[in-house]
Amino acid sequence: MVLKEATILVIDDDIDVLTAMRLLLKPLVKEVITEKNPSNINTQIESKKFDIIILDMNFNGLVNTGNEGIFWLNKIKDLYPDTAVILITAYADIDLAIRTLKEGASDFLVKPWKNEKIVNTITTLLEAKKSLKNRKHVMKLDNINILGESTAMKDVFVKLKKVAPTDANVLVLGENGTGKDLIARALHDNSNRRHQPFIKVDVGSLSSSLFESELFGYKKGAFTDAREDRIGRFEAANGGTLFLDEIGNISLGQQVRLLTVLQNRQVTPLGSNDSISLDIRLICATNIDPKILADEKKFRKDLIYRINTVDIIVPPLRDRETDVTILSKHFVSVYADKYNKSALTFDTGFISKLKKHDFPGNVRELQYVLERAVIMTDGNILKVEDLVFSSIERKITTNKATSMNLDDIEKNAILTVLEKNKGNVSKSAKELGITRAALYRRLDKYEL
Repeated sequence: MVLKEATILVIDDDIDVLTAMRLLLKPLVKEVITEKNPSNINTQIESKKFDIIILDMNFNGLVNTGNEGIFWLNKIKDLYPDTAVILITAYADIDLAIRTLKEGASDFLVKPWKNEKIVNTITTLLEAKKSLKNRKHVMKLDNINILGESTAMKDVFVKLKKVAPTDANVLVLGENGTGKDLIARALHDNSNRRHQPFIKVDVGSLSSSLFESELFGYKKGAFTDAREDRIGRFEAANGGTLFLDEIGNISLGQQVRLLTVLQNRQVTPLGSNDSISLDIRLICATNIDPKILADEKKFRKDLIYRINTVDIIVPPLRDRETDVTILSKHFVSVYADKYNKSALTFDTGFISKLKKHDFPGNVRELQYVLERAVIMTDGNILKVEDLVFSSIERKITTNKATSMNLDDIEKNAILTVLEKNKGNVSKSAKELGITRAALYRRLDKYEL
């Protein structure tokens, strides 16, 4: 119970009030401290952290304006703004007590009070304070390294804040290099499972023979090289979060085995007859268009429904132009420190050239471009000539046909329309004047 964990300070110049409060609260809370002289408030608070302070509104002291309670309330709030304060007042001062709420008081009690009312008021404040603390941790997204002020990224942050505190399975979508792994980590670090394991597996790189042993674990002797027991990634993530990266690249057979585990919420290690119950939050990521994932020839629909309670689409860097500057400042600072260089700045031409580049490799490409620039520069100012874009990442920005072959013309027309519609198959099919099914057949034909 929240009340049992609370430490409370009661301040009143009436000994009878202090005695009554101590007798009432001592059996209910962790600790109750009483203080007769409000001038000792600062000393008391410096010596101990109080969850709630109960403060009388009228004292027989030097402050005789009739607003003594507000005077001491303001003192407390100036020094310790997060401390909850309950004012005690006589019925005749009810208007003044209401005013204290505007001054920062959490609540007030009217003399003579009912014990039940005091306990209920304290309990409500403590629960609200605990809830706010948890909510702040989540809403602030304290533990992420995702920079962005663009509209596209603000939409992502809004969704993150809503989804992170839940146990909903999340599918993170986006091109290579957009930072899908950072989104997955942010979901975990801002969830109720943040103190439990976060296990990442690149399932797309697992062969059929390794898929089950890596994910489900095995017992000694289960196969030739199984010389000792090994727990799988599912079991390692129990109580926490399991992040399956490149989920779109697993085979239909692997999908069936994965679906069985997710449906039953238990895993059986290879070579064992005993199942292990699972309590995990599942996050998956892929760079494959969700419309293509919907094709049952490539991906089971029942598995998609299991992993895609909520999807988060991470925008490509070309849709985040306003973020290029802040990302560049961050990476330049990081690599200047890494390579023991003095603080570096860049001229306007440098940033202008960066913004004109379409970054097919997204944030990852920007990161590598800036690392190379920091390494190669001889001065303290990065200039246009310090920027070199890799031919590996460079893509053709136009899809004009260089052949009169009908297949080449059709393929390039499809590429042009898909790029224009950012991979949206429905819009592209409509613009091409064909059905979605017909477009999917052509995508298979040309291996797009």
